Order: sequence, then structure tokens, then C-alpha cells
Amino acid sequence: MEKNADNKESPASILLIDDHPLLRRGITQLLEMEEDMVLAGEASNSEDGIRLATELEPDLILLDLNMPGVNGLETLRQLRDGGVASRVVIFTVSDHEDDVVSALRAGADGYLLKDMEPEDLVDQLHQAAVGKMVISERLTALLADALRHQQTPEKGQPDFASLTPRERDILRHIAQGLSNKMVARRLDISEGTVKVHVKHLLKKLGLRSRVEAAVWAVQEGYAESS
Repeated sequence: MEKNADNKESPASILLIDDHPLLRRGITQLLEMEEDMVLAGEASNSEDGIRLATELEPDLILLDLNMPGVNGLETLRQLRDGGVASRVVIFTVSDHEDDVVSALRAGADGYLLKDMEPEDLVDQLHQAAVGKMVISERLTALLADALRHQQTPEKGQPDFASLTPRERDILRHIAQGLSNKMVARRLDISEGTVKVHVKHLLKKLGLRSRVEAAVWAVQEGYAESS
């Protein structure tokens, strides 16, 4: 959220991409009751969603996974390949392990299930809008288990001891759901420096995304400072 001329934070802009009109209407009504979030636009398909994302540059995109034609996963890949920097949260009925892992590895900043209570969705959107990672609670154990099973014997398990002190600090911060920008502010370093450290720690841990690293750190008890 950016500050306006009166030094007040502008509402976080949200783009909704979902092929169900009733769901779009429901989320629109939820957002109308929130002062710090505003619906920037909505689309019922991938093509219109990508166009609006490019035009509007919203703070957050809420993206359905199972859409006819081009699905949400391919839409996400096209958004990232096209340089769209908006935070993207998958919003879906699917709790399949492959869908969760594939979405996070394709660049999603969160994964929420459509069976959640409206007030819980609003709370998660608030968190996502300020740069935090959001994942439906019952999926965190599933994702952590998937990461464990995908480690090959040759590669072994991620090794926290292989990280430098600075890398450990950054891992703890992203495990708390903070974005690179927020980590940079906390540690008083540049966002570019954070990105370099994240790249290095992912390589050392044998993980593909910062979300995977965050979930692993939480499950293994490394999220809090020792």
C-alpha cells in the first residue's frame, strides 16, 4: 500500500480472476466493507485477467486455479513471464498436493481454499496485501510432507547448519511470511541484497522457492530466533 498526498496509506488494490460470477460478487461485497482494500477490477478468464493485470498493476491478484480454457496455473506462469510483479494468491477448491506445490513453484505468494469462512478470507487478504505469505492452515503440513518426500537420497534433507548467520536471519523472516521488501526494512539492508541471500539459501537447502523454504523452516522449528 502506498501513501497519498495526505500521508495516508492508499487502499490495497485487488484484481479478481475467477470464472464464477456469484463468487466474484461475494468477494466484491466483502471488499466494499473494507477501508484498506479496494477491488481494482475483475475478469472471468485468463486472457482478460492478464490484460487487466498489466494495465492496472494491482497490489494483489486473487486467482482461481480451475478455469475453463487456460487454467490458473498457466495464467500464473504467463503473469510471471510477462513481468507482472503483483502478489498472486491462488484461490481454489483444490487441496491436492500437486496443485499446491506446482502453484507455489510457479510463483504464487499464497494458496487459499474456497471453503474458508468469509471473515477468515478477509483477514488473509489483509495479510497478503501487506506482503505476507498466506496458506490455508490445513495445507501447511501437506506441503511440508511433500517437500520431505521430494528430497532424493543423493540430495539429502535441507541442512540449516549450512546457512550463514545472515541467511538464517533472512530465512526466519520469510518463514514469518514477510516479503523481500519487508525483510530488507527489518534488517536495514537493500531489497537486492535480500534477493541474493534468498537465492543462495535456496540453493544450499535444495529448495525451489521462498515459500517452500518458509514452510520447511516453520515445520522444522527454525522460524523463531534462537
